[in-house]
Amino acid sequence: MDTVVRFCRHRAGGRRCTRPLGHAGLHRHRTIMWSDLGSDPARCDGSGSPAVPAAPRADGYPHGRALCERCQRFVVLDEAGRLEPHDASDAGEPDDEIARRREWLNEHGW
Repeated sequence: MDTVVRFCRHRAGGRRCTRPLGHAGLHRHRTIMWSDLGSDPARCDGSGSPAVPAAPRADGYPHGRALCERCQRFVVLDEAGRLEPHDASDAGEPDDEIARRREWLNEHGW
């Protein structure tokens, strides 16, 4: 399996920091830089949005979860068909989940 590169979880104005996870100093996206205080809240703006379960692969992945249009992660739906509250990024997300999501997106598009 490919090695998964983990990037910093911080965002500002919806832009994701393009520096490696755990970097020192300011966050950066192209020419825009910001501090931790200038970062967006960790909770994804897509939390609570209406969604439908994503098309499953042959093995059932993503197992009834929906793709959040804001953070591009698979999220569990509540009883009303809305995305459960979730963070825009998860530093502890397993490499396998990242790789499988990448495969799903390559098959089904964004």
